[in-house]
Amino acid sequence: MDLKISDLSVASTSIQADIAHFQVTVTDLDQCLMTAKDDIAAKPVQDTKVKSLGAKITDLEDQSPRDNICFFGIPKHKEVSDIKAFLNNFLPELTGLDFSPPLEFQRAHRIGPLHKATSGRPRPIIACFLRHEQAPQIISEARSQGPHSPEGHEILVAADFSRVTNKKRTHSWPYDHN
Repeated sequence: MDLKISDLSVASTSIQADIAHFQVTVTDLDQCLMTAKDDIAAKPVQDTKVKSLGAKITDLEDQSPRDNICFFGIPKHKEVSDIKAFLNNFLPELTGLDFSPPLEFQRAHRIGPLHKATSGRPRPIIACFLRHEQAPQIISEARSQGPHSPEGHEILVAADFSRVTNKKRTHSWPYDHN
């Protein structure tokens, strides 16, 4: 009888240790659950911060290339090898303006992957102007004169915006985008 009571006492002690361990585990799980609830409650604040930071990044991306203009539809053979010289001759013809001071570019080159050049559509030209007032002047004059179509190639002029802004602008156009 003493042996059986001793065995039951040992088993009881083992069960009490297991119960204490499970109570600690349940307490840890409760703390994790409370932390998760707090994180979920803070999520709208985090979403707002992420959206705010995204808007700031888009604004910075739109401000940095404000002196850039994209020219679409200019065939590859038109500019030969010196795009800056080509633009110096072409832009007065496009806008009808006599530029004084003369046009100066920080850089001008074609953009986009080379494999698109074989698709039939010429790659766009992007030009960064040294004088910040010339870029909006050129865009304004080119748009007021309508699409320019020398030799049957329609040439469009656009400001260089971020992808996010371009997407928003595209969706605000009055025609179907499908």
